[in-house]
Amino acid sequence: MDDPQNYFLTDSTVSTNFRAPQQHFTVMATAQVILKEKIEGLGAESDVVKVRAGYARNFLIPQGKAFEATRANLRYVNALKAVREKREAEELVTAQEVAAKIAKLRPKFTLEIGQDGRAFGSVTSIDIHRELEAAGIVIDRHGIELEKPIKKSGKSDVNVRVHPQVSTILTINVVAPKDEKEEAAAE
Repeated sequence: MDDPQNYFLTDSTVSTNFRAPQQHFTVMATAQVILKEKIEGLGAESDVVKVRAGYARNFLIPQGKAFEATRANLRYVNALKAVREKREAEELVTAQEVAAKIAKLRPKFTLEIGQDGRAFGSVTSIDIHRELEAAGIVIDRHGIELEKPIKKSGKSDVNVRVHPQVSTILTINVVAPKDEKEEAAAE
């Protein structure tokens, strides 16, 4: 029964020599810091977050992105939160104004159409972004939610996300060159 390979007896009784395997936990030192700016995957300004001590000591604090969460600094957080709330409210109002401008636009795109009705080329989010910039509206190109390029003529609705809380629908018109000539003659 002293065989270290055989901890259990065959008659289903447990040997008195059985010991549970030791579990080793590595304890990592952590530190609480207050963020001064938004850091992707960690938090926004004035958030109190818990990070590894080395990350705080070697990167966040020396780079000026955070400071230690002491009692005095925690009091300072309230001032940062007020600034953050004011900035976020202003960003939301600006985003709503931009969304209203985008909703009023009706950009027109021209695609060459072959004899069988197939389009040569397509309208992509980059094309839509250029039209918005030409109209004086600056947004992130990735906010234009176009599942696939538009390859057919006619009107299409495109969702445009201006802010995480604000999105709008942009109606674009895709025409063939011969359709433009017909529209001009009709006017």
